[in-house]
Amino acid sequence: MRITQSMISNNMLKNLTNSYSQLDTYMNQLSTGKKINKPSDNPVLAMNAMGYRTELLKVEQYQQNTIEVHNWYDNSDAALNQATQAMQRLRDLAVQASSDTYGENERKNIAEEVKQIKLDLIDIANTKVNDKYIFNGTNTAEAPITKISGNPDTWDIAYNAADYQFKPVDIEISDGSSLQANVDGNKVFGNGGSGKDLITTIDDFIAKLEGDESLGNIDESLGEIDSTINNIINARADLGAKMNRLELIENRLSEQEIVATQTMSNNEDIDYAEVITKLITQESLHRAALSAGARIIQPTLLDFLR
Repeated sequence: MRITQSMISNNMLKNLTNSYSQLDTYMNQLSTGKKINKPSDNPVLAMNAMGYRTELLKVEQYQQNTIEVHNWYDNSDAALNQATQAMQRLRDLAVQASSDTYGENERKNIAEEVKQIKLDLIDIANTKVNDKYIFNGTNTAEAPITKISGNPDTWDIAYNAADYQFKPVDIEISDGSSLQANVDGNKVFGNGGSGKDLITTIDDFIAKLEGDESLGNIDESLGEIDSTINNIINARADLGAKMNRLELIENRLSEQEIVATQTMSNNEDIDYAEVITKLITQESLHRAALSAGARIIQPTLLDFLR
């Protein structure tokens, strides 16, 4: 095969072009820190990168969801703690009122304090988080206890509605797994399916304090108050168990985030020492090729007369 000057020149230019392209690749990798900058650089790496990024985004979304659940739990626990304190004070007043050393005036004074505790408990039942009522199931836009218009002493209690049915607010925290974010307010402030709701219990107690009731009837209210306190304690215990599970899930998601981030980094990120070494080597080869090319391409008569 006859080798011409043109063939040598074309091959040399082609090789130099490839060398420039390789230098450009290494420079881009150093400037971006990534192995590839477009899918065509390495389709396999690009496909893997999409999968790893999707997995990481999913984990990050679940972490955001756990923050939302935490917000519900923390506010619910704080509200139940306040309700417990209010009910304990109510119980102390009931014990005082049941004493035969207390007369009619003393009991009426107790009734006034009980009325204030009742309003405080209503505020607790109507606790809002991010403009959502947390004790009314999925009906977060409406307060569970509202004042009836025209009658300031009468309250409409959602839990007492004939068609009331608690619906949990479930938030997804991992693939195929959700956590109930809200507490069943009916078990705390309602009748829980049996007995009296909290407001009715307090109203009956107030009526006994303001009326001519026997101490035995006040003792009956004391028993109802104790029952409500137990309901709150049970609700907090159930909430505590969920908070423990949430903590385990948060730890697992943190580990998954670390693994997903590391896997994505291994797939996409360059080894700077390796790329710099390759760049220096390629620069040396490129200079050698340029030097050789300058000697071979287009020699003239003057080159031989030097």
